[in-house]
Amino acid sequence: MTALLISAFILGALGSVHCVGMCGPLALSLPIVNKGKNSKFISVLLYNTGRVVTYSSFGILFGMVGRTFALFGYQQWLSITLGALIILFLLISKKSKVFEGTNIVVHFFYKVRARLGKLFMRRNYKSLFFIGLLNGLLPCGLVYMSVAAAIATASVIKSTLFMASFGFGTFPMMLGVSFFGSFINITARQKIRVVYPYLMFIIACLLIIRGLGLGIPYLSPVALANHNAILCH
Repeated sequence: MTALLISAFILGALGSVHCVGMCGPLALSLPIVNKGKNSKFISVLLYNTGRVVTYSSFGILFGMVGRTFALFGYQQWLSITLGALIILFLLISKKSKVFEGTNIVVHFFYKVRARLGKLFMRRNYKSLFFIGLLNGLLPCGLVYMSVAAAIATASVIKSTLFMASFGFGTFPMMLGVSFFGSFINITARQKIRVVYPYLMFIIACLLIIRGLGLGIPYLSPVALANHNAILCH
């Protein structure tokens, strides 16, 4: 469990550099209640806590999905499928029209952004928390990758803790952006974005290897069904 949480935190910490380019402008324009340092800290903390709550909710929801597959003996096939889907996403993401035109996905994100716009007009702690909640719903490849890894745990508790740990991993960078501005220049961000797809590919390969049940401790354990059969025999 400890190794799982550490890996999730590291994933969030490394991926948060990518978040600077995606969510940095939003974090810099938060409707801080007043200009005092304490108030700004509370405001930023509430915003980021809202994001972690959303990520943790994903963990609960998709943890139940993973657990259901595990109960029917499909956990390892699920892991392989998730890895393959991440690779497929990398191959077609630039050509995909899912987030373009008019469809239910685009409509949903339009509603989220519209609600965010209304919340930015309010200057109170409650609105900051809800801005964080809604921001966690916006499309993000890094979050999708984390969700895939969380599903593969096949446990509601592990999945929830994984997503929460991932969210806390993004805390340091996002707090830094809110307090010190965009301290990572454009050139550095562009270089990081080049590395980002490779990170997703590595995670995808790890999920596939895990699902293959090669008998490698921690990395690719033997299928549970096979293990039980050996014990019964």
